[in-house]
Amino acid sequence: MAKKPSWAVEKEREKKSLGVEDYWLFGLHSVREALANPARVKLELVVTRNAADRLGDAVPASGLPVRQVEPRDFRVPLDPSSVHQGAAIRVQPLNWGSVSEVCAPHGETPFVLLLDRVSDPHNVGAILRSAEVFGARAVIAPHRHSAPETGALAKAASGALERQPYLRVKNLANAIRTLKDMGYFVTGLDGEAEVDLTPALFSARRSPTALVLGSEGPGLRDLTKQLCDTIARIPSPSGFGSLNVSNAAAVGLYAVSIGG
Repeated sequence: MAKKPSWAVEKEREKKSLGVEDYWLFGLHSVREALANPARVKLELVVTRNAADRLGDAVPASGLPVRQVEPRDFRVPLDPSSVHQGAAIRVQPLNWGSVSEVCAPHGETPFVLLLDRVSDPHNVGAILRSAEVFGARAVIAPHRHSAPETGALAKAASGALERQPYLRVKNLANAIRTLKDMGYFVTGLDGEAEVDLTPALFSARRSPTALVLGSEGPGLRDLTKQLCDTIARIPSPSGFGSLNVSNAAAVGLYAVSIGG
């Protein structure tokens, strides 16, 4: 076999480092939403006859060639525990654009969510669902040490991945700086903070708002905290326990959506 030229190898490495390699979505809901999304680059669809019937007009409307197989011949590179329901589609990650493009206020007071090394796809999927429900402009996470687009994330997002901008950036600190330059007030969530979230948000209610959440356990990194305008906590009347990061995101997004 001929050796690949160095430029081709370098291009493949760059593509992989940016997280743009294709992957498989699975499950009827995820596949249906991807088929209906004109912004999604779709490469290959594999379905059983039953799944094709359940997807209905979404399959021919997509214009995508279909490989129909028997259930016993459903050979798609998925985790054995994946509940695919007889449907899988190979796609490329969505390209939403840059932070400055997607999050520019344009005279409004939008809000965004930043995730500092939240790597569990089920948590990020749930966060994307909450972000869509409460109207966040975007969810922003670093390329490294965060959950990439995967079939598991898409299934947890229950369709929100196709509609809710999920921006993965090279450097989260630079993304925060870009938001601040556009007038965003940045609030980091930390259970040990001295200020409650509601008064923290109230003080910046006329500004675009960015909430930053860290991974469970380590929480926000020191540089992330330094870049925040304030650090706040979600108060707990019982003074006991803490919220899962996806639950904390939902509470924080709700608080922002009602103006603190």
